[in-house]
Amino acid sequence: MRADATTIELNRCGKTFADGTRALEPLDLTVAAGETVVLLGPSGCGKTTLLRLIAGLEAPDAGGRVRFNGEDVTGLPIERRAVGMVFQSYALFPNMSVRENIAYGLRVRKLDKGEIAARTREMLEMMQIGQLAERRVHQLSGGQRQRVALARAIAVRPRVLLLDEPLAALDAVLRDRLRVEIDALLRRLAITAVYVTHDQAEAMMLGDRIVVMSAGQVEQAGTPREIYRNPATPFVADFVGTVSRIATAAGVVLLRPEDIRLCEVAAGRAAATVETLHFLGGRCQVGLIGGDGARLIADAPPDTPLKPGARVGIAWDDAAPLRLPLMEAAQ
Repeated sequence: MRADATTIELNRCGKTFADGTRALEPLDLTVAAGETVVLLGPSGCGKTTLLRLIAGLEAPDAGGRVRFNGEDVTGLPIERRAVGMVFQSYALFPNMSVRENIAYGLRVRKLDKGEIAARTREMLEMMQIGQLAERRVHQLSGGQRQRVALARAIAVRPRVLLLDEPLAALDAVLRDRLRVEIDALLRRLAITAVYVTHDQAEAMMLGDRIVVMSAGQVEQAGTPREIYRNPATPFVADFVGTVSRIATAAGVVLLRPEDIRLCEVAAGRAAATVETLHFLGGRCQVGLIGGDGARLIADAPPDTPLKPGARVGIAWDDAAPLRLPLMEAAQ
């Protein structure tokens, strides 16, 4: 962690727009200094609104406060909060070269020419885009534009880095590669970062903690492992990963695909019929229909001999089932 890393505190921060739309219910959230927190949820859940409250692009409803290292910044606009932002649309200036785009924020802050040149060179080297320095935006690929946007945001040495769906517009292969690069970059910089996405794989890879949101509320906040293995609500269980609900004589059991063992019918705790098989490289995804007609998903070895229509048993270890507090309380 950097010695100057910033802690973010949000207290009773909600957001109601002028037309009466309640985008965000009042919530409390703390992002530790140097931590990467990912806001995860479907479109319209409030995650971008929350990011904009942190940035200073939106003001919280009355009573909400935003603090950086204990300093109340609720009334400060974005340019006085010393935050860096990376958008899905990149928001680069098409009339400027890569070098000029990276230097833009430094010139706005009226740094001397030597400092601007030095920091720009540093960013070009860090993002491995030195060979692109004199190109215009229209001459860059999507991945190159995203690297320029990151470099521009980091060049100003922000207290906080905010990223709003920065990889959403990229193809799957490039997205996977840039996830790894962004993860390595954030850890090297040790900067406090808040990252918005609807992609669960992205959240699991990048987040020290994940905040799962739905309908303007926080469903659960925790480490990727906590969110996946100990979901607090049915929404979290379904949104983060795949859950199969298996009917047994003792009640419904909730299992992740990797926790299901397919076996002979007589050896299983429940039975099902194979409906589909999809080869995914290192594994096969097996679609099943349970005894109650529910559709289930299980993992199997890539060379599984199973065929659609086969009857199989379903087994699992006693520690494998997910336990949802709200569902247990309702039973």
